[in-house]
Amino acid sequence: MSGNHDTADGRAGGAGSGAARGAIRRRGFLKVAAAATAAGTLDPRTLMAAPEAASRAPGSPELIPRTPGSPELGRLREAEQEEVIPLGNGEPPALQFQAYPGGTGALLEKYWRAGKNPFEKTSIEVEAWDGPVPSTEEGIAFLPVHRLSALVRERRVSPTELFDIYMERMKRYDPVLLCAVTILEDRGREEAEQAEAEIRAGEWRGPLHGIPYGVKDLFSTVGARTTWGSAAFQTQMIEEDAEVVRRLSAAGAVLIAKLATGEFARGDRWYRGRTLNPWNLAWGSSGSSAGPGSATAAGCVAFSIGTETRGSIVSPSRRNGLSALRPTFGRVSRYGGMVLSWSMDKTGPMCRTIEDCALVFNEIHGADEKDPASVTTPFHFERSPDLGALSIGYTEDAPHSFVEKLEELGARPRLMRELPAQAASSLGAESSSAFDFHVAPGGELPPVPQGLGEAEERDFTRFRRGREGLAMDYVHAQRRRLIVMKRMAEAMEGFDMFATGSGEVGLTNETGHPAAVVQYGFGPLGPEGEEAEQPLTTTLIGDLFADDKILSVAHAFQAATDWHTRHPALD
Repeated sequence: MSGNHDTADGRAGGAGSGAARGAIRRRGFLKVAAAATAAGTLDPRTLMAAPEAASRAPGSPELIPRTPGSPELGRLREAEQEEVIPLGNGEPPALQFQAYPGGTGALLEKYWRAGKNPFEKTSIEVEAWDGPVPSTEEGIAFLPVHRLSALVRERRVSPTELFDIYMERMKRYDPVLLCAVTILEDRGREEAEQAEAEIRAGEWRGPLHGIPYGVKDLFSTVGARTTWGSAAFQTQMIEEDAEVVRRLSAAGAVLIAKLATGEFARGDRWYRGRTLNPWNLAWGSSGSSAGPGSATAAGCVAFSIGTETRGSIVSPSRRNGLSALRPTFGRVSRYGGMVLSWSMDKTGPMCRTIEDCALVFNEIHGADEKDPASVTTPFHFERSPDLGALSIGYTEDAPHSFVEKLEELGARPRLMRELPAQAASSLGAESSSAFDFHVAPGGELPPVPQGLGEAEERDFTRFRRGREGLAMDYVHAQRRRLIVMKRMAEAMEGFDMFATGSGEVGLTNETGHPAAVVQYGFGPLGPEGEEAEQPLTTTLIGDLFADDKILSVAHAFQAATDWHTRHPALD
């Protein structure tokens, strides 16, 4: 996840010191000199300086051979004069991945030719509350965001009352679920009180005003630790709100917790233990958005923000029986979040209903100059879409009951074309680059310790593997990736979306396509011997930038079913 972590960088091994920069420059100089010597084009004696010259700074003309026209001379000058800029986790590369195969410029021109304004911002109206307010705190806690919003807007429930309900549940269930890294009681209460004062004054900001939520602990927040799920960073303070937090704050949402992530965005285990599934406490929450999945399913927050590189929104949402959106790559800023892959990281909402996903996404999507891969495109959520006007496909492993219900609602689903095989992933190279400051502080890679167990060795070497490949291998992988993207575009030709049982997370994370997770049934799910009754989910994969269409279709399905209304009986 893209961000600029100056505080962390300064502590992570002294890469920014003048001495380290000088040492690295000297190493670069000597490498070039050694190569030139081996080629027989440079006399080593020319590198010998007089005693008085030896004390001069690197780059002194007396230390550089002066053979006119020598290519080695140019390389030596470059090696001496280049600045070695220290890097942390977040600085993005100059090359940016674009999900649209023809490039972002061609995408915007496509909208323009179709008469669409790609920068138009549309609002989603909240329907009025109808009927009595739930009589129990649990009944309120499990209401979807769009119903809580109606209660808050009509002053049937106040933001501080919501804050108290969710804070009490968070404190009660976190010791069991291990879903939170830091509970933000002071910040949350202050934001709730501010929202309440604004609403009393008639200044309702919109559907998320006064609604408590949690954010995955990959994102930086002022005044709270940002641990990335790792004991090595459990005291890390990054005194800046991530862009997604800023946008939610501007919408009036109330942040009450930093939610657990698997260590360095993998799995559901982190330095406090394993985040659990509220439907079955013998079962992990999956990951790496483990805390958002667990806390949202348990009613400890009204909604949450997760991230995905290769399944980390889809998997925990399916495991915990949630509705979720993994957006098209680039639609939500990653600034202020931990980077795992600049070309694959995505930020999205994890909720209890699809309509809630639309409300949250509508507030957080759009370009951000701090994330150079971000882009703005139209988003028009429809509560009552014409399913017959949409081209909906399905793979052979898609749940029959889901496809049949769509057909009953007016869709004309047809079997999806064969999808392309995915190319070899280049994730290892990007994640190793993002964490090189951590595994090789000062530019030196320490040896692997002796006596490590299999799991320990796997974790220790996770971010070292990227050093094993060639730069050309990475470039070739990206070239093949674009070929797969074009093949995927051919497979999607004439389809707005398709339903899939597997989720196709590997392929579609490489191509950047959006995915919506939606509940379609109820039954036993989980590892053998640990099954629990819980919502069953499927995945709708949309065409690029068709996030609004897949949410509209998934919402139409939920409007005709009630699988999404069920919740675990934690007590």
